[in-house]
Amino acid sequence: MSLDLASLNAATRADFVAALGAVFEHAPWVAEAAAGGRPFARVTDLFAAMREAVEAAPAVRRLALLTNHPELAGRAARAGTAAPDSLAEQAAAGLDRLSEAEYARFEALNAAYRDRFGFPFILCVKRHGRASLLRTFAARLESTPEAERRAAEAEVLRIAAIRLDALVAGEGSLQTKGRLSTHVLDTVTGRPAAGVAVELAEIVSESEATIVARARTNADGRTDAPLIGGRPVPIAAYELRFGLGDYHRAAGLALPEPPFLDVVTLRFGVAEPEGHYHVPLVASPWSFQTYRGS
Repeated sequence: MSLDLASLNAATRADFVAALGAVFEHAPWVAEAAAGGRPFARVTDLFAAMREAVEAAPAVRRLALLTNHPELAGRAARAGTAAPDSLAEQAAAGLDRLSEAEYARFEALNAAYRDRFGFPFILCVKRHGRASLLRTFAARLESTPEAERRAAEAEVLRIAAIRLDALVAGEGSLQTKGRLSTHVLDTVTGRPAAGVAVELAEIVSESEATIVARARTNADGRTDAPLIGGRPVPIAAYELRFGLGDYHRAAGLALPEPPFLDVVTLRFGVAEPEGHYHVPLVASPWSFQTYRGS
């Protein structure tokens, strides 16, 4: 459900806090503090007021903001007792579908982190693939307590920005979304290639990949919708797989069997979750190339 910024500006303080109280985990006091800054002309202004409320809060309240977050793939998440937004975010990252060995790894990391820093590891999981998440977790365990507290607060703000952007409609939306798209050009005909099967996979490890999207190119050689859109593009290594051999067979080209190029795979990395990654394929039965487009 999307809330209109103008309606929030006109709402009672109680209704304003009820609407936005879950943007920061178990911290409706942030919305309460921001309510006094109305009216907001832009969603970015509203978020700035919420961020300023956090930054102005006493140290004990800011620490509580961290300790109120659930552990990643922890007991509260597995039992379904974490806040609904957190449960949905962890599920979207696949943290509710781990093997027992993976849960054990998270349990060990969570325990080591809490022992070292005194609060749970916090990461905006919508911005990370699983490999990036674990890599970041291990790296931040080596941080100093002061630097880690700053990093955790920055992640709390990232999580809140994504929640607020999804919740409130109005001028000045927050820049929380990325996009990953593709198209295919047939260099034999000099035209867009229609009907090419496209599969996008996130590379979790050298032995595991998770299918993110499947599509088929339209008359413009593009997919009808971005392969990832309307959300951050998780930091990860990806593979785009194009059914080039089937496309050329359907076009009536005389191909050897097996064809020289059957399924063309492009492996690439995403490091900017809010960026636009356009990964096209320019191909014939005998050659292909790609580039990062826009």
